[in-house]
Amino acid sequence: MIAYRSFLSVDLAWKFTKIHVVPKRTEHFQRCFSSCGFNYNSRTHIEGGLRVDMDRKKQKMVAKTWRPVSTQSRSTEGGLDDEKHDFGGQVQEIKCTVSSYESTVQKAVQVSEGIDLEGRATPSADDESLSAAQKHSVTVKAGASLMRFIRGKGGSTQRTIEEEMKVKLILPFSWNEDCLIIEGSSAESVARAADRVQAVIDETVNSRNLDYSHFVSLPLAIHPELVNKLINFQNSVLGITVVNEDENLECDSSGKTSDSEGEQNLSEPQIAVELKTEDSNDGVKMDKTNIPLVSYSPKVSKSSTSESKASKLLDLGIEKSIFIKPKTFHLTVLMLKLWNKDRIEAAAEVLRSVSPKVIDALESRPVSIRLKGLECMKGSPAKARVVYAPVEVIGGEDRLLRACQVITNAFIEAGLVLENDLNQKLKLHATIMNARHRKSKKGSKKADSFDARKIFGQYGSEDWGEYLICEAHLSQRFVFDDNGYYHCCASLPFPEEMQLD
Repeated sequence: MIAYRSFLSVDLAWKFTKIHVVPKRTEHFQRCFSSCGFNYNSRTHIEGGLRVDMDRKKQKMVAKTWRPVSTQSRSTEGGLDDEKHDFGGQVQEIKCTVSSYESTVQKAVQVSEGIDLEGRATPSADDESLSAAQKHSVTVKAGASLMRFIRGKGGSTQRTIEEEMKVKLILPFSWNEDCLIIEGSSAESVARAADRVQAVIDETVNSRNLDYSHFVSLPLAIHPELVNKLINFQNSVLGITVVNEDENLECDSSGKTSDSEGEQNLSEPQIAVELKTEDSNDGVKMDKTNIPLVSYSPKVSKSSTSESKASKLLDLGIEKSIFIKPKTFHLTVLMLKLWNKDRIEAAAEVLRSVSPKVIDALESRPVSIRLKGLECMKGSPAKARVVYAPVEVIGGEDRLLRACQVITNAFIEAGLVLENDLNQKLKLHATIMNARHRKSKKGSKKADSFDARKIFGQYGSEDWGEYLICEAHLSQRFVFDDNGYYHCCASLPFPEEMQLD
C-alpha cells in the first residue's frame, strides 16, 4: 500500500512538472506566433480540473539544430503558486509541449535576433546601406526590339560586356519595357559599360539586322471596290474558284430535281447493247456471247486538277504568301525605325504637327490617283521580286508629291530618319506582290524571285480604277487593327472636299 502511494505521488509530481504556467508572457508568444503567420488563442477554461485549449493544427516536425530557447516560466518572487492568476475562478496557463509550435517560436526568435530560416545571418540595416553606397548604377533606354542584340547569341554580347567592364547588366523580362540597368562597383566602370551598350545600339539600328518597325502610309484599302478587285486577282492567279454544286441543278418548288433530269443522269454513260432473243416453249433465251466490252477513261477530280496547278505555280515561285493582303493595300511615303516608345511618340507628334503645311501643299483641294497596269521593281517579269501598280495623279498635278515631301522633311528635321535613308528618292507605288513576304523559303526553288510573265500577259494593262487619297497614317508593321489595316499610331486627314476661303 505504501509503495502504491509512493508510485502515485511520483506520477502526479511528473505530470505536474510538465505544466508550466506563463501568466504575463502570453503576449510574447502571441507576437511570435503572429510573426510566423499563425493564430494563437490563449483562452482556456478549467471545469473540474486544469485543461489547456490551444486551437492549433498538428504539423510534422523537422529535425534542425536550433539555438536553445527556454520555454519555462520564471518567477521573480514566490514559488509556482505565485505564477497563477485567478480571474473569476478561471486559471490562465499554458502547457508547453514538444510540437510544431515550439519550433515556430524558435524560428520567430531567430528571425528577431538576425538569423534567417536557413541558419544564416541576415544583413543589418547598416550593412545594407553600406552595400548600396558602394554600388553605382545607370539606366539606359534602349528599346524592347534591341534587347536581343544587347544580349547577343546565347548571351555572348552581354557576358563580354560584364566580364570586361566588371559590371552587371539587368535586362527586362517583359517585351513592353524599353530600359535596362547597369550596376557596378565604380562610376567609371558603369559609364564605360553604358558607352559600350550604346555602341551596340548604334551599330544595330544602322544595319539590316533591325527591320523597319513603322512607316508613313496612304491607305487605299478603305475603298471596298479596290479590295474586291485585288481578291479576284489573287484567286484568278492561284486558280481558286468557288463552285456551287447546286447551280446546274434544275429544282422544282419542293427542292427536288425533275424526273427527266434524274433519268438523264442515271442513263449516263449511254451504251447501246443488242440482245438476241428466241421464243421457245421454255421461255425466252438470250445470246450473251456477243455483248461488246466498253472501256471508260478515268475521271479527273477537281482536287487533283487544283493540286497540279498549285505544283506548277510553285515551280514558278508563286504562292499565296507573296501577295499583299488586300485589306492592307496602301502607298508608302517613308520607312522608319522606331525602336522605343519615345521615338514612336515623337513620330506621332511630328505627323500631327505638320498638318497645316500638308494642307497648303495640297492647295486645300482633294487629290485622287489612278492605278493602271503592272510593273516590276528592279528586275524583269521572268525574275520578279516586287510587282506593283503604277500611280498616276489625276490631272497630271504634282500636289501629292509635294505633300509627301513636306512629311518626309518634317521627320528628317526631327532626327527620326536614319542616315542611310536620307538620300532615298520617293517613288509612289502600290505593291501587289513581294517575294520578301514568302513564308516557305526553304521549300521553294526560287525564294527571292518568281516568274510573273503569265501574270503580266493577262494583267499587264489592268485598269484598277481611280481613288481618293483621304489621309496619311503613321502605321506600325506586323500589328493590325480590327479593320485589317496596319495599326494606326497617328493620322493626318487630307481634304476630301474643296475648301473655300
